[in-house]
Amino acid sequence: MWDWRFLFLILASTIVDFIIGPLIHNSDSSKIRKRWLWVSVIFNIGLLGFFKYYNFFVDSWIDMMNTIGYKADNSWTLQIILPVGISFYTFQTMSYSLDIYYKRLTPNKDFISFATFVSFFPQLVAGPIERASNLLSQITTKKTFNYIQCKEGIKLILWGLFKKVVIADSIAPIVDDIFANYETYSASTLVLGVSLFSFQVYGDFSGYSDIAIGTSKLFGIELMSNFKFPNFSRNVAEYWQRWHVSLSTWFRHYVYIPLGGSRVSKLKSVRNIVIIFLVSGFWHGANWTFVIWGAIHALLYIPVFLMGRNRIYMNNVVAENRWFPSIKEIFQILLTFSLVTFSRVFFRSESITDAFGFLKQLYSNFKFETYAHPLGYRMIDYFILLALFVLYEYLIRRDERSPFKFKSKIVRFTLYTLVILAMLLFFDDNIDRSFIYFQF
Repeated sequence: MWDWRFLFLILASTIVDFIIGPLIHNSDSSKIRKRWLWVSVIFNIGLLGFFKYYNFFVDSWIDMMNTIGYKADNSWTLQIILPVGISFYTFQTMSYSLDIYYKRLTPNKDFISFATFVSFFPQLVAGPIERASNLLSQITTKKTFNYIQCKEGIKLILWGLFKKVVIADSIAPIVDDIFANYETYSASTLVLGVSLFSFQVYGDFSGYSDIAIGTSKLFGIELMSNFKFPNFSRNVAEYWQRWHVSLSTWFRHYVYIPLGGSRVSKLKSVRNIVIIFLVSGFWHGANWTFVIWGAIHALLYIPVFLMGRNRIYMNNVVAENRWFPSIKEIFQILLTFSLVTFSRVFFRSESITDAFGFLKQLYSNFKFETYAHPLGYRMIDYFILLALFVLYEYLIRRDERSPFKFKSKIVRFTLYTLVILAMLLFFDDNIDRSFIYFQF
């Protein structure tokens, strides 16, 4: 629908990995198996690199040459459009070849099933990034209608739409205004802008994931959870166990562990962590701002790793057997949220110059002022909305797949009504409704 010509890219990626899978599996020589794997990796990374990073590398080279006094022109740059979803489906097809290489999977012989796995429409453009062992095996299994699964799917779609329309889209104009005009605002307004962006990007991306997972349930397909209430994380390590889980899992299985993971020396483990976060930052976009964003998260993660606290909260929600979090947990949550939010100055800024300009204004114009904007009169409404949203997510924090899991039918239908009314109330035709992660 967007541009039919880019269908040839996903078709080429599908054909290459479908052919290479059996070649890797049937080869007795480890050297030949590795060669075929490299064909898959180079082809997919080559597609991604050309369409997403070609101009970035050319521009970076030109800037470097100009810095050292050599006048370079931009005649090498090309008018390249980034194909929608290319960062996601290239990783998904590569996971198939990698799993066959590591003998976790046998090749699929049905091209239609494999093509469906690569191009499965609910999660095609923004994930979750699925592995063949989970998604492909479900595609090849005969499906029967399941009423309970369908009902769960509709609830997730409803909750995802709420997070997108009511949470993300309603505060998007304020975030856009503050980041576009940061030179004119005081520190209090800049803090407001980047804090709201944390809620915007969470509502936008996790909302998409809920819609994708819910839609897949309608077809009898169970996708992996992509968000597990990351805003209640007690350190940065737990945050990355709960935020964009499919990408974190992909990097852990296919980059971090092959590099030696944490089984090697502390120094090499730290090296592996830095590599993972820099690559993860670079995956998000062809801009040095994302690389710095990844580097900040590496710096935040390393102390947690060195203290041996990177796995203490795995599969453990805040206030596990209590209604309320402890004072210590509240402090940990607020500190983690603040650190992650600080890093998002680079994630959201258009350039490094803008990011550092934002930070400079933040520290040089440190005073409190009310937000002077036509939308400022609705700030109280947004604060109440976000407070209720955080409180509700805290109540359902034990199960990210069941946003309306209450025994009382009256309570459930009251919530459905409130959610739908909120979407009607906050819906605005003038807002750009595209998802943030479509650009990646």
